[in-house]
Amino acid sequence: MDITTRITDTTAYLALSGRFDFSAHRNFRTTTDEAINNAKVKGLVIDLGQVNYIDSSALGMLLLLNERCKAAGKSVVLGNCQGTVRQVLAVAHLDRVFTLQ
Repeated sequence: MDITTRITDTTAYLALSGRFDFSAHRNFRTTTDEAINNAKVKGLVIDLGQVNYIDSSALGMLLLLNERCKAAGKSVVLGNCQGTVRQVLAVAHLDRVFTLQ
């Protein structure tokens, strides 16, 4: 999985592409930690529009991200959710935890 990061004003946009599974753990954690630790950033938008596969370990990573952001006083939005990815998020009831765009 590839992650492209862009920071504008107080929001970090992280665009994910490819398979979002356990093999992405280290890259996802490192990239999200950098955004969370940036004092300028008040919220993160995780763009899932180019993700073609998501599994339960990715759902766990998103939940852990949500906890870390809450502890840091930052928000998380899952953006560009569509197709199978949106269905997986809905089946796991993550649409109740996150704001989906």
